[in-house]
Amino acid sequence: MQNTETHRSILRGVMNRWKAGVDTHVPQEVAGCFTEDAIFQGLRPYSVGRPGIAEYYESQPLGLTAAYEILETRELADDVLLGYLGVEFSFDDRPTISVNLSIVLSRVDGEWLISHYQVSRLG
Repeated sequence: MQNTETHRSILRGVMNRWKAGVDTHVPQEVAGCFTEDAIFQGLRPYSVGRPGIAEYYESQPLGLTAAYEILETRELADDVLLGYLGVEFSFDDRPTISVNLSIVLSRVDGEWLISHYQVSRLG
């Protein structure tokens, strides 16, 4: 078992890559943060795998940005972490959307990737 700060550091590393892809509207970069068979549930029907994830982020408007805060982490097993975050998606032309985000990270060939992503909209 690693300590919580190590878990947070791992989670920040993955989420900073995800955020960079979201903020610059590079769907393939976002999808690269996920495992090949990741279960993805944004604010529309779910998909499985990187192609569906890239398609989801391609459909997002230019100017979308994400700000996140890590709320909790748990080590579920060796090479498997749970992250629970608060995320605010901001737009150029509409109100910010606040969500809770649960993710499962899996270490695949030495790289931490998102294997499960579940958004719950607040309000």
